[in-house]
Amino acid sequence: MISTRMTCRGAAHLLAAATALSALSVLPASGAAAQPPPPPAPGPAGELGALVPGVPPGPQQPWQVDTPDQALPPQVYAPTAKEDATEPRDAARGADALVEYVPLGDVTAQQACSKRTGPYQRQVERWLKLKVDGKQSGADCVAVRAFQTRYKIKPAIGYAGPVTWAHMQLLSARKNPNAAGKCPVRTYRVACVDLARQLTWVQKGRKVVYGPVPMRSGRAGYRTRTGWFTVYWKHKNHVSTIYNTPMPYSQFFSGGQAFHAVYGDIYNPNGSWGCVNLRLADARTLWGVLKKNDRVYVWGRRAGT
Repeated sequence: MISTRMTCRGAAHLLAAATALSALSVLPASGAAAQPPPPPAPGPAGELGALVPGVPPGPQQPWQVDTPDQALPPQVYAPTAKEDATEPRDAARGADALVEYVPLGDVTAQQACSKRTGPYQRQVERWLKLKVDGKQSGADCVAVRAFQTRYKIKPAIGYAGPVTWAHMQLLSARKNPNAAGKCPVRTYRVACVDLARQLTWVQKGRKVVYGPVPMRSGRAGYRTRTGWFTVYWKHKNHVSTIYNTPMPYSQFFSGGQAFHAVYGDIYNPNGSWGCVNLRLADARTLWGVLKKNDRVYVWGRRAGT
């Protein structure tokens, strides 16, 4: 099933985008950065030099699992007071809107209530306390549509997609994100990154001092690494040297993997290139909460990776 994303730019723009997407098997890639440029052709067999992801190495070179931005720490330096005083630009209006990924056919037919079974049908049915059979029904659609309308998820057509399910998980976690006890409780601050639920928060002892907020972790082949880490460098106006893309409010904790804001959609099912992507306002707040040498704990696994 091909999916697209509703925007507020008008039906003509939407239909043009939908037509372009119909030739694709996946949604457009986005993440910590845009799709990287094609790698250069490999040199002569056995030639030493920087390894390029996706390019077969020479016989004496091992495969590189992570891209340089993931595996290697960035060039660390002390930003000047003037640099730190410059705030990253704001996100475009509506960048944080909850816009569901819906079937192309429902968009072009302007369906008032989707008859299709969504990828998160069972989870959404369970959350709404409906009959859990994993099949869309008229009653299911009405209930899902009411939820989407209440929380301003567009288009509110009752389709159980990733944005609807992600918002349900966020609502369930707000009172006590660590109810399952999977993030270790310590006397110091711990930034908790739950890959399974795609949520992050900061706790000190049992008190949550930030979040939970939605986030986006690494896609298949570029998974966000799990385990204990330490925030070793903060760079407010960082720019990816590999992808030439802004990474506002970057807080690096594992090689080139960092918490940082993105100007795109954090709900894009493709995932990031390994970093923990946040909405701009959330990343800005986290910047003031986490300090250098604070601990980070990452666990679980993002669906599809």
